[in-house]
Amino acid sequence: MALERIDVGGEPPVRGVLHPGSGADGLVLTHGAGGNMDSPLLVAVAEAFASRGVWVLRGNLPYRQARPSGPPSPSGAARDREGLRAALGVLRARVPGRVFLGGHSYGGRMASMLAAADPTLVSGLLLQSYPLHAPGKPKDLRVAHLPSIRVPTLFVHGTTDPFGTPAELAAARALISARTHALQVNGGHDLGWTARRGDTQLPGRIAAAFLDLV
Repeated sequence: MALERIDVGGEPPVRGVLHPGSGADGLVLTHGAGGNMDSPLLVAVAEAFASRGVWVLRGNLPYRQARPSGPPSPSGAARDREGLRAALGVLRARVPGRVFLGGHSYGGRMASMLAAADPTLVSGLLLQSYPLHAPGKPKDLRVAHLPSIRVPTLFVHGTTDPFGTPAELAAARALISARTHALQVNGGHDLGWTARRGDTQLPGRIAAAFLDLV
């Protein structure tokens, strides 16, 4: 089946691309602060999940829908999370099974905060390059909401990511009572997919690890 453009009115609007799967489950997948839904790794991960039967709605967060470049504003974080909630609603109308939520960096942080605030909303979380703290500021951790997460969570993390060391990630995972797993990748915050194509096997490894976990 071909990709389908999703453009749903409302506030905030939902805009994205639907990758049809052959199964009953679905995943909403979104991008990091400097990217958009067409980031190469995000596209590849969506295709890897779809090839395993999972429907994927790969979408832009509201701040990116409002402007084509630039970082998100802290004042707009709640609106970005509501955009993810709206995307979940669109996907839930398409699939009869479980619905998952994931994102890269800022997108993953918004996904985790939404799932922590509403533990019944999704059945699993995919967090790629979760930004545990800003580079050079290890004391300003972004983990206060993690103990409220009640669903299986996969962290995909670069071994040299300046937003969090493997040891810091292990400590963060320990805050979550549900099942977690860390897929370690040789590389930094972009997991090797921004400046070059990187590990062509990585998207499949991410999809397989997540589906094994949930």
